[in-house]
Amino acid sequence: MKACLFSISYAGFWGQDAVPLDEFIIRAGTLGFESVMVAGKRPHLSPLDATDDRLAELSARLTQAAVRCDVVAAYTHLAMGFATEVPVIEFQIAYVETLARIARQLGASIVRVFTAYEIDGQDLQKQWRCVVEVLREMCDRAAAYGVTVAVQNHHDVGLHTDALLELLTDINRPNCKLGFDAWSPALRGEDLYQAARRAAPFTAITTNADYIRVPRHRYRPELVNYEPVVPDWVRAVPFGTGFIDYGSFFQGLCDGGFDGVAVYEMCSPVRGGGHIDNLDRYARTYLEWMKSKGLIGQ
Repeated sequence: MKACLFSISYAGFWGQDAVPLDEFIIRAGTLGFESVMVAGKRPHLSPLDATDDRLAELSARLTQAAVRCDVVAAYTHLAMGFATEVPVIEFQIAYVETLARIARQLGASIVRVFTAYEIDGQDLQKQWRCVVEVLREMCDRAAAYGVTVAVQNHHDVGLHTDALLELLTDINRPNCKLGFDAWSPALRGEDLYQAARRAAPFTAITTNADYIRVPRHRYRPELVNYEPVVPDWVRAVPFGTGFIDYGSFFQGLCDGGFDGVAVYEMCSPVRGGGHIDNLDRYARTYLEWMKSKGLIGQ
């Protein structure tokens, strides 16, 4: 597999220190990553800022750092726009098409996308059809740039592995693949080995992070007792120390034939805080774990 670091980890969200994209690229190479996944939004790589000169600067920075940009990450919600005069869906199609063009200029071949969150009161069949139709058009437009669209199991529509594979069948585009992650099926109780093995033949990238569950309770003074609150609070911890069985997950991916891009992300608050030194420690821990399992080269 190819070890990749996601720029969103250093974008300043969730209490983390913010690092400019140029500095992030150099940092990724220094940490030992051979690849980066770049967030397709500010403060990193918004289409609004991606002029030809800027993309040339970034290409030079990638060469300097001896890393590749293999993935550009889009941020989409494809059920928005029903019964509205604003063409929100069209905006998102244009956004992903632009990121495909940017990806090609940076040497990347994948644009990661999300499906849609369910919206109360909306017809679920209509949501599904909308997601399918939009992703088909995104794939067709991305194909002109030689780019694959990777659908991440993140948003509500097509979330369970059974549903995700059904969605992929309906989309029916050769350049539509999966961005298949472990944390979502782990939180929802799927068998990680079986899910990963089934998804592996259709998977272009996997994005990884590890977490602990922190149980929550509320005090009931009239009972002089506590009542459990669901769901648990989930908190990021160094890779390999959380509740996600990544050994089974990666075994399933390998047994299913996956040998693509393995991305590390810090897309939530992390134990130890968001100082740059702690973020670097987390990133190194991921590489060490992956090397110890023989999943990436030494």
